[in-house]
Amino acid sequence: MDEPDRWRHMAGAPRDGSRILVTVRSSEQGPAEVDVAYWSNGDQFGAEGWRASDSSPGRIVEYAEPELKCWMPMPSANPNRASTPSPWEGDDAQQLDGSGI
Repeated sequence: MDEPDRWRHMAGAPRDGSRILVTVRSSEQGPAEVDVAYWSNGDQFGAEGWRASDSSPGRIVEYAEPELKCWMPMPSANPNRASTPSPWEGDDAQQLDGSGI
């Protein structure tokens, strides 16, 4: 069974249109943050790739693959937990999913 609070390497992220949580890398525009995104196969509004879930026709927010550090499934509803997870702040891929072992 998947652990709901475990960040995973982007290579394994689902590309079926389902919404997932992603860590957006820090950049000149700001610190790392968590966003909800999904994979789009491309349409008349934009190319194939990762899009922020709050995108809409004419206002597509696309993420380049290098902008996204890791992902996790959307958490299930839990009344005892009212906050989203913190962005992954550790080293890159070596520590995700235990791949540095």
